[in-house]
Order: sequence, then structure tokens, then C-alpha cells
Amino acid sequence: MGRFLVVILAALAVASPASALPAQIVTQEVPLSDARLPASARSGEVPRFNLVGLHWQGTGSVDFRTRSLAGRWSEWLPAAPEDEDRPDGITTERSTPGWNLGNPYWTDASDAIEYRLRGDVRRLRAHFVWSPVDGEPPRAAAIAHAPPVITRAQWGANELIKRGQPSYADQVRFAVVHHTAGSNTYTRAQSAAIVRGIQLYHVQGNGWNDIGYNFLVDKYGQVFEGRFGGVERNVVGAHAEGFNTGSTGVALLGNYGGTAMTAAARDALVRVLAWRLDVAHADPLSTFNWISAGNAKFPRGRNVALRTIVGHRDVGFSECPGALVYRALDDLARRVSQTGLPKLYEPVVTGRVGGPVRFTARLSSAMPWTVTVTNGGGQTVATGSGNGIAVDWTWDATAAPAGAYAYAITAGAQVRPATGALGSRVPVLAITAAAAAPAAITPNGDGVDDASTISYTLGMASTVTATLVRPDGTPAATLFSEARPAGANSFSFSAEGVPDGVYTIVLRAVNGGGREVSAQVPVLVSRTLAAAGVAPTPFSPNGDGRRDQLRVRFSLLGNATVRIRILTKDDKWVATPLVATPLAPGTHVHTWDGSKRIGRLLDGEYTVELTATDAVGTVTQTFPFASDTRAPTLRVVSLRPLRLHVDEPADVVVHLNGARQVIKRPAAGTFTVPGPPVRTLRANAWDAAGNVSRPVRRTN
Repeated sequence: MGRFLVVILAALAVASPASALPAQIVTQEVPLSDARLPASARSGEVPRFNLVGLHWQGTGSVDFRTRSLAGRWSEWLPAAPEDEDRPDGITTERSTPGWNLGNPYWTDASDAIEYRLRGDVRRLRAHFVWSPVDGEPPRAAAIAHAPPVITRAQWGANELIKRGQPSYADQVRFAVVHHTAGSNTYTRAQSAAIVRGIQLYHVQGNGWNDIGYNFLVDKYGQVFEGRFGGVERNVVGAHAEGFNTGSTGVALLGNYGGTAMTAAARDALVRVLAWRLDVAHADPLSTFNWISAGNAKFPRGRNVALRTIVGHRDVGFSECPGALVYRALDDLARRVSQTGLPKLYEPVVTGRVGGPVRFTARLSSAMPWTVTVTNGGGQTVATGSGNGIAVDWTWDATAAPAGAYAYAITAGAQVRPATGALGSRVPVLAITAAAAAPAAITPNGDGVDDASTISYTLGMASTVTATLVRPDGTPAATLFSEARPAGANSFSFSAEGVPDGVYTIVLRAVNGGGREVSAQVPVLVSRTLAAAGVAPTPFSPNGDGRRDQLRVRFSLLGNATVRIRILTKDDKWVATPLVATPLAPGTHVHTWDGSKRIGRLLDGEYTVELTATDAVGTVTQTFPFASDTRAPTLRVVSLRPLRLHVDEPADVVVHLNGARQVIKRPAAGTFTVPGPPVRTLRANAWDAAGNVSRPVRRTN
């Protein structure tokens, strides 16, 4: 029997339109108990919500149901039916390690939630989103050669919360169809609010760079631009772990386990897939093999047979996109293949300037085609043409002078041309820029420097063999031997089963003619330093008793000499909280009071540099933190409606007519406080470092 928890959330007055109040998120740690909490257990710190997502730790599962403002409880829902909606593990995009990530569920306006826990659930965290609904749905923009798409600006994307710049793949080869879960009873005007809520949850709940999907489609046939970076560019999403790079992710708003797509949703899905796959010159009916970047179902490096249009369940342990949508994928692919004809598929260029260059492609039907090559000045230097389905022409570029060239494969005004660049650089068999990051790893499972990324650049396509060599010079293992393309390459070295020591990874590249080159990369393996971390961050060394001290915690699995230094963002030394000191095995916590430094630590971004030296070698780990001693400033902009302004990101605690609410502000600016007319007001702002503003008080 599962455990049962209930939390009743305080209801607030009707929120103002989205134009006045952006989506807001409140995160709450849910106290776990084997008994039902009393009905009087209330929280005035959480506003009502219309979208919720749950995170938990442990191998168990969580179900939940929500209560509408009319007092009706929903059915019980699984919190995380699609746990592999997340970034690829090999990317730098941050996820939430150690937590199971639930999907964002659109619940409509709700004021209570109940949880049902099964199995091992050690921690539970709820993210409540209130995403106000516009009075009218946004109008789709006219994007050249594309179906109508509601842009990020039109649906109200919060561009201030994005983390980092978008990543791009070399190509888009396939599309992954999803559903988002949540209610199917939303209105046309609510769709934009759902998308805004999903973006907020993905970024501030899950910690991703932006919304995970590339496109979203509602049941009314509205298509929304998803992740930032350009609808025609190969933006890497966070929708299918292990298969994000090289795919575009399209999500249907709602749950389609027992509900079929509407005709409007199906037609919109066909249009957007037909257009986006045409941009990529991918045949909707083709099948191919793809290498997984790693997830629970397909380990990294696994060769997976795919169709061009797949459901999420094809690439992970998932029920997504729901049984009824999944059954419709074959018909969907057929419809996509018949939309927007004629088309050009799978253009490939082989060879190089200075020798023969072959251009191949396939057309959806027989027609005249032309290949044109131009130089850097735009003058045509070579053309080839033919008539039929197969495009196949070779340019004899043996005598072509060095320089930059461009090509275009065309087949009339109705066919999207394939274009690209050619260079005259002669490839050379070489391995350059071979390096390990980090050069010293601690494969002890603590999530910090457990593996190293070995990167290198190949001058030309070669068969590469990576061999791990022991400190005495004898081979320990062959890590891989496979064909690799020219350019930047990398792989991960985890040292699983490898004893501590100083090793060398020898890279050997052999070209088609049998010539060979090699490079060496040293790597230190040491498990002595473990479970290191810094808290709190930011901290506030101003002597007010809140977050004044920085704690550096770490464990040693053997004797080591440890040093702790504080560095500026540009690696300049500031202080040495712990000089080189021999320490015994065990858990150590070193506390540093930044407020007691001579001149005190200035506000800004810093790094803790933790160095441990044992009999094998020296391991250095760094942890960023911030110093913030200044209290935020909060002021009243207007009372009707109640609008406040805060000068930095902060949690604003508002007591409005005696009712308390917390509004999380991710950025400085003016915001509207929902609620009735002001009779009494008391508010202050707390920043992440624990600094509190002077209180604001008003009485009407």
C-alpha cells in the first residue's frame, strides 16, 4: 500500500492578464509522512496554480491529484510517465542530478493537491506554476515557406530566464513526436499559457536552458515555436535523452493515452513535420541507423534502427506520445510524405577540392535537376544537370584553384534547394589538440569529475584506436577502435574498474592508405577526494548572522594533503582558508567567515579551489559561488492595481490585508501582486543570499 499525503494550497483572488503578470513558479519541499496530514495543514506561501510538476528522489513512484477551484478532485495521475524528457548526458546543459523529473501537468486553476507515494521515495519537491491566460489567443506569424507558427514573442516566452546560448547539430535527421501530459480540456486561449508554464517549469524547475521541445501543437491546430535558436536551424532540444542531437521534438499539448488527436491537431502536426523535414531534406518514409548518445534504454554508442518520424517510446522507456497517437504514426508519416511535394531528399557531397567532388541526392519524382558550383566571388565555375529521380554528378576539381566554393542542387522553383560550402584545404593525416578535461578524475560516483572528456581533432577521416596504458607502459585496455570523421572528436573516459594511478591514453589514427599517426593524453585516476561541495551559494559575509560563513565539505578515502583557496572569476587568488594540511580519511567540513577578512570579501562571483594530494598525484576541483552583501530595494509603484518594484532577483513576501503570499521574481523589475484592493500592506524582499530589504508598509 502506498503512502498518502495531502497539501491544501491557499487560494488567491483572480489573477490579472498575462500582459500584466507573467507566469510565476513556487517550489515547495513536501514533508514526507506515512500518515495522512490533517486537513488543517495549510500553506499560505504558495499561490494557487494551474500547472504542476513533481520531482522526487528514490526508486519509488508518485501519483497525485489536484482540486479545482470548484472543489472537484481530478483522477489520480502518475507524476513522471516520461522520465527521459531531458537533455543528453553528454551535453553541458544542466539537468537535476539524483532527481526523478515529473512532467508539467496543466491542471487548470487549482487550489489543492494530494500525493500518493509507492516504494522508496526519500524526498518530494513540488513546483507550482501560475500561468495567467490571455483573453484572446495569439495570432500566428507568417514565416517564409513555413506553416503558420506562433513565435516566442507572440506566446510570451520569458527570454530573461534562458540559461546559455542554443546548441546546434550538424543536421536534423528525424522527428520525435511527444505529448506533454496534463488536461485535454484546455481552451484555445489557454494554450499559450500552457506553453509559458512549461517553459518556466523546464527552466526554473528542471534547470534546463530553455523549454525542451522544438515545437508544440495544440488540439486546435495552433503551432508554437519552442526552444530558442531559430525554427529553421538545427537547435538541440531537451525532449528525448540520448536522441536530442540530430532530431526535432514536436509535442502535442495534452494526454493521448486514451484520447485521439483532433483533426486540427493532426493536420497541424502534418504541416509542421512536412515543412521541418523538408528543410532538413529528410525523407519522412525512410529508415536508418542512429547512434544513441546514451539513456536507460539505449546505452551510449548503441546503434538504433529508426524511422524518420518516431514516437518518444521508440527511443526511450516511455509511453509517450500516448497509445492512440503512436498507432497513428505510420499514417502520419504517409501524410507528411505527400505534403509539399515535390521534394529533394538526402543530399550528399563526397570528395574535396583538388580532386573529384561527387554530388548525389534523390528527388520525390522524376524531374530536371542542376548542380551549380560557384567561387568566393559568386561566379559559376562548374555545372552539371540531368533528368530523373536520382541526382548524381561529379565535378572534376583537380585543377580548381584554392579558395572557398559554394554549391546548390536545384530542381525547379517548387523544390527547396540543397546548398552548402566547399573548401580547398587539403586534408592531412594528423591528430591535434588532444586533451583531457579534467586531466584528473575521481571516479567514485559523487557526480563531480567522475569521468573525463578526451577531445582531439583529426585532419582527415580515419580509423581511430584508443588504448589505455598503465603507469609501467603496458596496455591495460582498448577503449574503442572505430572510423571517425575529420574535425573535432571526443569520447568519455570513466575509468570504471581501473585502479588509481597515472595512465596514458594513446590515440592511433590510420587512414585508408595504411598511414598511421598517434598522440598521447595523460590522465590521473584518484578516488581519494569525494563528495565535495560548497554551501551556501550565494553567501552574504556582512556580519548579520545570515549566510555569513562559507562551508567547504569533502570526504577523503585515504590520507591526503588538502589546500583550499578562494579565486576571483578570472582565477586571481583572493584568500587561502586552508593552507596545505595533512588530513586523515573521513568527512571534513571547513568553515570560512568571509566577513572577518581584512577589507572583507567584495560582492561578486568567485571560485573555491579544492586541492587534494595523495600518493598517486594531485586532484583539483573547483566550485563556483557568489558573495552578495547588499540588501534588495523594494518599493510601491501603485496601489490600484498593486504593483511593486524590486531591484534584483528576490522572493517578495507580501502580507496583503493579512493574507501572506510569496512571489518569486527571477529578475529585477516591476510586477503586479494579485489580490483584492489594498487595505493593509506589508512587504519585504529576500534575495538568494538571505539579505532582506527594508519593509514596505501602506494602509488605506
